[in-house]
Amino acid sequence: MRILILPLAALALTAAAGPIDPARIKEDVRTLSSDAFDGRGPGEKGEAATIAYLAKQLAAAGLQPGGEDGGWFQKVPLVRLDTQPGATATIRAGGQADVLRDGPDLDINPTNPGVTDVRDAPLVFAGWGAPDPARGWDAFQGVDVRGKVVVMLAGDPDLEGGKDLGFGGRALVVGGRGGTKAAAAAKAGALGVLFIHETAAYSWPYSQAGDSIRVPAFSYAPLKPNPLQFAGIVRGGAILPVLAKLGLTLPALKVRARTPEFRAFPLQATVSVAATNKASDVISHNVVGVLRGSARPDQFVLYGAHWDANGHNGPDRTGDTIRNGAIDNATGTAELLEVARAFAAGNRPERSVVFAAWTSEEKGLLGAEYYAQHPLYSLAKTAAVINLDPHVVLPAARNLELIGPGQTDLEGLLAVAAREQGLRVDAEPSPEAGWYFRSDHYPFAQRGVPALAFRAGRDLKSGGAAAGQRIVGEYNVRCYHQPCDEFRPGWTFAGTAQEALAAFRVGQMVANSGAWPTWNAGSGYAAARSQSASERR
Repeated sequence: MRILILPLAALALTAAAGPIDPARIKEDVRTLSSDAFDGRGPGEKGEAATIAYLAKQLAAAGLQPGGEDGGWFQKVPLVRLDTQPGATATIRAGGQADVLRDGPDLDINPTNPGVTDVRDAPLVFAGWGAPDPARGWDAFQGVDVRGKVVVMLAGDPDLEGGKDLGFGGRALVVGGRGGTKAAAAAKAGALGVLFIHETAAYSWPYSQAGDSIRVPAFSYAPLKPNPLQFAGIVRGGAILPVLAKLGLTLPALKVRARTPEFRAFPLQATVSVAATNKASDVISHNVVGVLRGSARPDQFVLYGAHWDANGHNGPDRTGDTIRNGAIDNATGTAELLEVARAFAAGNRPERSVVFAAWTSEEKGLLGAEYYAQHPLYSLAKTAAVINLDPHVVLPAARNLELIGPGQTDLEGLLAVAAREQGLRVDAEPSPEAGWYFRSDHYPFAQRGVPALAFRAGRDLKSGGAAAGQRIVGEYNVRCYHQPCDEFRPGWTFAGTAQEALAAFRVGQMVANSGAWPTWNAGSGYAAARSQSASERR
């Protein structure tokens, strides 16, 4: 791992140069995840309170407004799509009809407003879809799926393959993302896609997608007609009986699909989908503050965290209607505020530092992607993006966990920042979850801006890795994206403070350096960065 070379003065700075206070983080999380903020749903009543609070805190820290027209905000025009109750998918196989209900059996998301009425569309099994045509894996090559509905597995072939089949082993590749595969199916002419849910492949239980709460979908406005009429996630237990009627099993289908020669094939079954979407125009907002650099104000370090959670929906089985998002991502947003305070309280950095709280990460990284498409500050002159999206609130740990290791020399700076706290940096323990593609740094990486994502480690100072894993496991199963992601007074935020301090120190080193972070040799994001090289000379 190559470490970015910085002036010795920058490396000599200590953690004390920018204090991180876990008590302030705790108070911000308590506030942002309270019922008064109504789950921080984009376009819902909680948004106004959220963005006002964030702007007030950034101003109090000493930042200047960094948004549009001299203000704190960047408008993000969206369309909210609410699937109305009662949507169904009826699969006919073996002479019988199985009615799958939206919620208990599948999470159905029509893509167009109004009524979606698909009748007896042929089903096609496409294995893992098209995880990487460049490697010779393309389930749609030479296959006509026009007017058909494609059934696919989640993830990529390596996860259960027992060996590296060309996709990097356990680590999810871009081609294994649901959005990538849905796009490939749509390009091949499919009118809908259904993904089979398995917890290991998705890294979260089905209850986060379906169960008893309907979470709205969002898209950019104006909404364009989509030939892919719906996308759905089918609970594994709901699809297995259907496969059995066709004489098929999921393990056997996986074996058949785990080869580059596999091509999608028709199932002797059809599906009918009946669903209705209500479309509403929404103007949501990114919140942006800036601390102008003392020497190179036209160069930037960008910190980001998404302020949104999943809003006011429901009720769930306990009667709770608010997904407060205390961890995801009130905690990351509170870290963003605390890092901003640390910068503002210290010596003015040489480069400008931008702090952005993104909207609609939970809806597909829409706020960060919108900024990346409409940057308020030059992406070519943005030296680094540091993302704050912690997964669990943990006690003090012995380590940090790096997401998507091996990408950029910013990782060397993270190692320096970790050592300052007596911590080590470990590779993320669940690379199959594809976290590098699932949070707000990714739109910037796609455009070549060196991006760093990491989290507090789970090797706890008290109890070790086993204790940390118990906390992470319980949260993943019970509370990730669920109403029980609520503030707990007993949280110390010690691990959160370790994470925030490391993030501050990495940004501080970059902001006080004349060097430009780079992508490592072989990284897929390096080519995009090279296109703007002349702007950094």
